[in-house]
Amino acid sequence: MHSSKQKYLFITGKLAARSLADVLKTMEPDFNYDIVVLNSTVAALMNTNWIAERLGDVEGFDAVFVPGRCHGDIGDVENLLGVPTMRGPEDLKDLPAYFGKANDPPDLSDYRTQILAEIVDAYIIGIDAIMSRAEYYRESGADFIDLGCPPSGGFPGVGEAVAALKAKGFKVSVDTFDSDTIREADRAGVDMVLSVNAANLEIAREISAKVVVIPDFGEGVESLERNAARLRQWGVAHVLDPILDPIGFGFTDSIVRFRQMREKFPDAEMLMGLGNLTELTHVDTTGLNGLLAGIMAELNIDFALTTEVSPHATGVVRELDRARRMMHHAVDNKVLPVHLTDDLLTVKDAVRAEFDDEELLRIHDQVKDRNYRIFVSRRRVTVFNRDTFVQGTDAQELFNQLDVSDPGHAFYLGRELERAVIAARLGKRYVQDNELYFGYLSKTENP
Repeated sequence: MHSSKQKYLFITGKLAARSLADVLKTMEPDFNYDIVVLNSTVAALMNTNWIAERLGDVEGFDAVFVPGRCHGDIGDVENLLGVPTMRGPEDLKDLPAYFGKANDPPDLSDYRTQILAEIVDAYIIGIDAIMSRAEYYRESGADFIDLGCPPSGGFPGVGEAVAALKAKGFKVSVDTFDSDTIREADRAGVDMVLSVNAANLEIAREISAKVVVIPDFGEGVESLERNAARLRQWGVAHVLDPILDPIGFGFTDSIVRFRQMREKFPDAEMLMGLGNLTELTHVDTTGLNGLLAGIMAELNIDFALTTEVSPHATGVVRELDRARRMMHHAVDNKVLPVHLTDDLLTVKDAVRAEFDDEELLRIHDQVKDRNYRIFVSRRRVTVFNRDTFVQGTDAQELFNQLDVSDPGHAFYLGRELERAVIAARLGKRYVQDNELYFGYLSKTENP
């Protein structure tokens, strides 16, 4: 019986043959297909005329697909074969999308945890600087702008700052224990006050804003419960904050406190301040924000207070915005937080090609020209052309072993070698002539 399905012929090299077969099988395509494996290790060493001369008869196929990284004019192949010929994507992982078979990306638009981005020095920088910083935080994904106040004393003019932010559509919180500052901010329409405990609890009865309640100084979670009970008795809207402590100073116990408070008060709004982790831990903040967002998603934390004070914490709000969406989706849909987005993979990549020395030497044997090919595999850079085969982890040492005289070619190779060495050191995917990918840092738009 004659099939109405189109029949396609896919051309590949030896290294990619199995992967191509696996991808096509997984796609469950609505077309029939055959695969021809030509005598070339990698597709990048092929060119279109070389492919056409070795294919022979392609009768019975409706189209031929050549590897995306092969060189040459597709039109020449089409004329030689007499069959429509197309260049596929450069990477096999993109083949399903090429044929419209890719799974729809997960919807990461939803989240529960709202971000309070604190302008720590708001009380000294002036209105113009506050507004500029607030716009940056809003573009980064913040839901609230938190106005930082001095550790002791007030913030004269806080009302003007609150009013200016409210006029631009911001939700605003103020971080202070000073009663006069709280009253002034409340008159200007502040949305939330951080924080109250037994030292200033009475102020909560005077204001309209929601308050964040914390344990009494030097006391435990029992004092938080007492303070919250009084606020409930007075009918004051409030948010519980059991306080997240730094690593080495009670971090694990503080996570337990959050868990206990959520179990005891399942419907209460809660806030977690992240600065004690992101600011006081010298590790990349993308991983910290991912982990903290996962904890907050499991505990249904309503608000997260964060800062970008230390240089290593630059971009924390953008990271947290992406992390809260990913973790909310994972927890809500009971799926692992893998392959949902690569936005937080700023240092390493999830997928990269690996070649052993034997494979690289086989590829080298097929090279008949003086153009340099660069590969990154097993934390090492390999560079070769017809006459040269060198490996290493230092760009200058590699370059010194190459026969390069043209300034333009030298500039090109220097750039590519530096890029390749960075990829090798970080464990990133490297494709010659392509930029490295650094997750959300390579993007300009918010999700």
